[in-house]
Amino acid sequence: MDNNTDISVAVIGLGLMGQALAGALLKAGHPTTVWNRTTSKADRLVAEGARLAPTAGDALQAGSLTIICLADYQAMQEVLDATEVDGTTLVNLTSGSSAQAREAARWAERRGARYLDGAIMAVPPAIGTAEAVILHSGPRPVFDAHEPALGALGTVVHLGGDPGIASLYDVAGLAMMWNVLNAWLHGTALLETAGVDAATYAPFAQQIATVVAGWLPGYAEQIDRGAYPAEVSALETDARAMAHLVEESEAAGVDTGLPKLIKAMADRSIAAGHGAEQYPVLIDEFRTPTHKKIDDRDTPEP
Repeated sequence: MDNNTDISVAVIGLGLMGQALAGALLKAGHPTTVWNRTTSKADRLVAEGARLAPTAGDALQAGSLTIICLADYQAMQEVLDATEVDGTTLVNLTSGSSAQAREAARWAERRGARYLDGAIMAVPPAIGTAEAVILHSGPRPVFDAHEPALGALGTVVHLGGDPGIASLYDVAGLAMMWNVLNAWLHGTALLETAGVDAATYAPFAQQIATVVAGWLPGYAEQIDRGAYPAEVSALETDARAMAHLVEESEAAGVDTGLPKLIKAMADRSIAAGHGAEQYPVLIDEFRTPTHKKIDDRDTPEP
């Protein structure tokens, strides 16, 4: 991709990720200005050709595009509240909630700035490669105008005009990541009781994860239709296997919190009449807040 390397870019925030972002921009040939409260974090980048701005305001004025990567949205507000942002383009890659992203977009609009929110789905060493997926949301024309420069950071995707959607994708991805890892750790703990080490189990677990990932498009169609025919297995059948997992974990002395949680969700769904349907019917369990389930459980029958 042509990254229009004459476009000047500023990076505010030089933690490990901010340094990686600035480094990728420099490598792509963009004139890059950086700012950080702790100026020593800019030393390597300055040695590579970056300009260190004395203030965040100076950094904003130096770049036709400003990328923000700070600890949180509060830090962003503290840094930018005292600066003039009118007429600037801000791409905020700070991690936070969708509500914070939407509020930041409103704040930027009131201040006269163009604003995109984003989420980095990568670790710092991947920045600047195609493996680094960076999600953006906000006005499409703002994204289109700066896509070539943003492309220096990795594979960039625009998700829509709602500035909060990138953050929602981010946390949805984290939910996926942690649940996959927790399932693997639970299985590893089980197998350790029989002398099987993690390295031996890992390829088998990887194969299972790949197979399960292949089910997602079909399951997604069921969720979007709101119909869950048991094409592979009924939930009541899955619940029996869940009970076996709980029993095996108890017998092995492995924590049962996770499998009991999964089985409790299935039991509630079966009690609501969904036992003959397929596993994705549990989406309704995730759609229902925990406090509502507790309230319903504690409400006496009429």
